[in-house]
Parts: sequence; C-alpha cells; structure tokens
Amino acid sequence: MTTLALAKQLLTEQSITPDDKNCQKILAARLRAIGFEIEEMHFGNTKNFYAKRGNNAPLLCFAGHTDVVPTGDVNQWTFDPFTPTEHNGKLYARGAADMKTAIACFVTACERFIAANPHFSGSLALLITSDEEGDAHDGTTKVVEQLKQRGEQIDYCIVGEPTAVNQLGDTLKNGRRGSLSGNLTVHGKQGHIAYPHLAKNPIHAAAPALAELAATEWDTGNPYFPATSFQISNINGGTGATNVIPAVVNVKFNFRFSTEQTESSLKTRVHEILDKHGLQYDLDWSLSGNPFLTEAGQLTEVAQRAIGEICGIQAELSTTGGTSDGRFIKAIANELIELGFVNATIHQIDEHIELADIDKLSAIYENMLIQLMK
Repeated sequence: MTTLALAKQLLTEQSITPDDKNCQKILAARLRAIGFEIEEMHFGNTKNFYAKRGNNAPLLCFAGHTDVVPTGDVNQWTFDPFTPTEHNGKLYARGAADMKTAIACFVTACERFIAANPHFSGSLALLITSDEEGDAHDGTTKVVEQLKQRGEQIDYCIVGEPTAVNQLGDTLKNGRRGSLSGNLTVHGKQGHIAYPHLAKNPIHAAAPALAELAATEWDTGNPYFPATSFQISNINGGTGATNVIPAVVNVKFNFRFSTEQTESSLKTRVHEILDKHGLQYDLDWSLSGNPFLTEAGQLTEVAQRAIGEICGIQAELSTTGGTSDGRFIKAIANELIELGFVNATIHQIDEHIELADIDKLSAIYENMLIQLMK
C-alpha cells in the first residue's frame, strides 16, 4: 500500500480529539507486520501506543497524533472533510497537514528501510497519541511518564508536526518557546463614582503595574529564540453600570518565553512588580509547557542533509509557533526536531497539502533513517 493510500485510510476516520476511532488499530497492524511490538497505553478516553522494534542503541522515535481539531461548518468545505479528495494536485481532508499524512509517511519510511536493512543497528519506535489537539493531559505526557519510570531514553526523536512555511523542507523546528499564563485579580472597594474618596478603584491601582509589566524587557533572547514576550489578552472589570467603581478587576496574560527564563524566574519578577505597586491581588498560574531546544548538531544536520537531497533546498532552523508534544518528549530525548508538511492551512476550512509532497516527506524520513541507523 502506498503512503497516499495509508494516509487516506487514516483521514477517513473521524478522529476528532480525543477520539481516535480506528486510526491506531490501522497503524498497529502495519507496524506488527514489520516486526514492531505494540504497547497500548490508554488513559481515560485517550488512546496511545508505543511501538518498538529492537533493543539496541541508538533509539530513533517518530512521534505524532491521530486526533484532529473539529471541522467547523462542513458546508464551508469544498469537499467533505472526512472524504480525502485529490484535486488540482492537492489532497484535501481534515488532518491532511496536521498530521495524519505525516504519520503515514513514518510508517512507509520504516517499511522500506526495514525491508532493505532487516538487521539494522539500533532500534526504532513510534509514539502515537489521540490527545494532542485537546487537553493533552492523558496523551504523550502520560506515555512519557511511563517510559521515564522504566528508564527508556530516546536518542533521536522526529515529531511530524507541520513545520514548513512556503514549501516542504524550508523549515524545521529544533525547539519551542514555553507558555506560562496568569489569571490576576486585583481587589479594591466598590463605591459610587461620584464619591471616589469612599471607594478604591482597582483598575486605577492596577494600571501602573500593568504598564510596567508591558514595558519590561524580560530578556533579549538567544541565537535560537526571540526575546520573551509578555502579552495581556483580557481585562474585565465593572458592574455594567457607568456610575459604579468596581470592587475587582481581572487581567489575563501570557508569557511566551525562551530558554533564558524559567517558570520560577518569571513568576518571581511578576510578583515583585505587583508587590512594588502595593496591590491587593490574587494570581493563579498555569504552565502549558516549558521551552525546549535541540542545539544544532547531528539530528538537525542529518535532517538538513536529507531535505537537501530530496527537495534541493536548505532548511532553516526555527523555534517559532505554539507548543507541541515535543515539550513532553524532550524530557527523555537527547535530540528532538519537528519536521512535516506545509502548515499554511492547518486547523482551517479546506485543510490540504500538495500531493507531490507526500512521497517526498516519506523519502526524507527514510533518508534520515539510513543516515542514523544503517
């Protein structure tokens, strides 16, 4: 079966997060046929599996997710989102780019590599989850916890997230920024707006502190990351009446931070600024993920070489974008990159990829296997 045929099999499954439908059964059957042992690790309503062939070093792991985001209004799609359709050199379907087709590329790359090198040195693995697009509580993070407890260490990890900007291979991710959110409530005293001396306006009290937070230079970044960013996303206060000073104001903010910062360093600095301004406040924190980085080295060079041979371009290293499951896997992976299709239409109506890119991406993965494992 071709990579395209396997991709279509997966894309037909309506696996809206965290429901895997039958995707992982399809994948497990293909992997068992080439000697992989499949270990199911299901938690809650999330399906995961860890497939492995061999026990020797180095261990190379492909990682990805079978879940997809909801389709939105299906009537806005040119073609049914779960009927993969070829049109004008493109493949349309929900999950075509993000990232079922990349998983199909993993599998067929492994099939060809093992057929040509049945006694290859090292070991191969696949870590697949159905909870990447959702809460991500019972997916890759739980599998990594299990693997960590038994001492499993991955030498090279390739996550199939869509990373290309304009054409396949132009960009690969060697890291991601961390994401730390704050939910700040500043307390005052409610009162009539005509008698401010009898009230305490929390909006007025918070404003200088928020201005300082917004103006603060947290760091200047480093060769791999831009400077840490602080952004306010929501401010809510007031009773709805125009003549009432409110008792509280709520502010939601987020840091996208580089490896120059830690969760602790950011929290400490924020509290110092709020305390300096004498605010009465409550602040709840939520960490979505710490930053992670694979410095330029063997894995990035192997990927760039493979992309050069298959696509004829030089791939750039990047740490932009949101978070991915790489933030969990990096805890047990020496080197990790993300490499997949063009990301221009992910999560959109009419998500699609170039048909010609499918065999190219599978060939890139196979080329990397040959360089690292043969």
